[in-house]
Amino acid sequence: MPPRITPTVRQQRLGTELRKLREAAGVSTQEAGALLGVNRTRVPNIESGRFGISPERVRTLACNYECPDPDLVDALAEVASERATGWWEAYRGRLPAPFLDVAELEYHARRMTAFLMVHIPGLLQTGDHARAVFEKTLVALPSKEVELRAAHRIQRQDVLLERTDPAPYTAIIHEAALRMQFGGSRVARAQLDHILAVSELPHITVRVIPFGAEGFAGPGQPIFYADGPVPQLDTVQLDSFHGSVFLDSEMQLRNYRSLIDRMAATSLSAGDSRTLIHTIAQQH
Repeated sequence: MPPRITPTVRQQRLGTELRKLREAAGVSTQEAGALLGVNRTRVPNIESGRFGISPERVRTLACNYECPDPDLVDALAEVASERATGWWEAYRGRLPAPFLDVAELEYHARRMTAFLMVHIPGLLQTGDHARAVFEKTLVALPSKEVELRAAHRIQRQDVLLERTDPAPYTAIIHEAALRMQFGGSRVARAQLDHILAVSELPHITVRVIPFGAEGFAGPGQPIFYADGPVPQLDTVQLDSFHGSVFLDSEMQLRNYRSLIDRMAATSLSAGDSRTLIHTIAQQH
């Protein structure tokens, strides 16, 4: 099998976790290669995600690395077993790779939490709102590109929010985001009505941090936290001026879990949040 030219974030993550296990066990790449019956140069390529690895070989390495966590080993083997092409691959070469990596991360998440201060979470946006957001990028996008990005965003919703086994999703939204009028008053009103409608789904929770809150933790940047099958495989995705950033170190995960908990504590209850959203909607 030829090497991957652009491994996804998920494929890279599998390799990173295997490297962590190897280094924790004090095993060299040459020794790991001998365990697999391959040249030592193959091991760094597996650990970078450029080469795939079978679930059986994942278990062979984990056994010889003396990994004490069977749940983690099972989870890594499950990632290694994935061979099907995700729906997002239809956009490969048409959209920036981070768009696809986010879709893949969402698809495999066991639970999702998002915090946004100025924007509505992508998974809760209407098509018109999404188009209005993409029309406000720093560098103006051609109308065809705006439509492509909006279509990808709506397909993410269709796949994740309406599937038969949806992962629980919590959105913590600052009141400022609810009062922004991307696309004008009509689009803004329809967007708020949409949030109220989807918040009635049993797996979706929307909580608002009101202007009256006595501040909140963190710098205010958008945060997406995706729970993996085991805590070690959780992932944080941040939106920045330069694109998406994916974090997965133990310290980073712990810090962002704490940050999200503090934001949730600052927010209104789901019921009070719905009342506030309805009040804002009525003002349009």
